[in-house]
Formats: sequence, C-alpha cells, structure tokens
Amino acid sequence: MAKAIDHNVQSLEKWRDGVMTRMRVSAVVGSHQLCIFEQYCDPGLGAPMHVHAVEEILEVIAGKAEISIGDDTLIVAANQSVLIPAGKRHGFKNVGDGILHVRATIASSIFEGAYDDKSETSRRWSPQQ
Repeated sequence: MAKAIDHNVQSLEKWRDGVMTRMRVSAVVGSHQLCIFEQYCDPGLGAPMHVHAVEEILEVIAGKAEISIGDDTLIVAANQSVLIPAGKRHGFKNVGDGILHVRATIASSIFEGAYDDKSETSRRWSPQQ
C-alpha cells in the first residue's frame, strides 16, 4: 500500500555538536535500498572522514561545503552535488558563514559508516533501534 511520508513531522536529531540531522527515508519508514537525510552544520563543522560500502550523493542545498574524497578536495555550493564512490574515504565541512544545509542519499536503507574517529556512531536508523 502506498503512503506519503510527512517530512514536516520528522524531528531533527543531534549527530554531533553543531550538526543536526533529519532522516527523511530509511529502513525505519519501509525503504529497502535508500537512505536519504539532511544535515544542518554550523560554520567549520560537518562530517569527519569516513567510508560507506555503498555509493553516496552529497548535495548542497544552501551554503558552501569543502568536501574531501580520498586525496581530492572540492568546494561545493548550493545546487551542486558530488557522487562519492562506494568504499571511498570522504568527509565534509561548512566553509561558509551561515548554516550549511546538505542532503545525502546513500544506496542502503540503513546508515552505516566506518569513521576514522572510532568514537563516532557507525550505524543509525536500523529498524531494530
């Protein structure tokens, strides 16, 4: 049965200091192959270096991000996206003055990432939470 997901009622979750996340689509709402989430990052903050076993699209909705993929670094602005290959180490940070708003789409219904910083939570939004 088809159903609408009301993103207006989905809450923001603190993933780390200065980084709030809204999970839009995941296994929790019935997805089998996609995880889509938005992050709002204070200046200088973002996602530390990590890797996923699957592809990711990182889209800047507002602000300016410095995205590192392996040894490459890109400056990405609003309405630009970057494809991050499966298994490629990456991270990003807000290099603008305001809040950075990004949308990430991962080719898995559960968020899993292996972080360089082992204190980071590596698995999120599994139906067994």
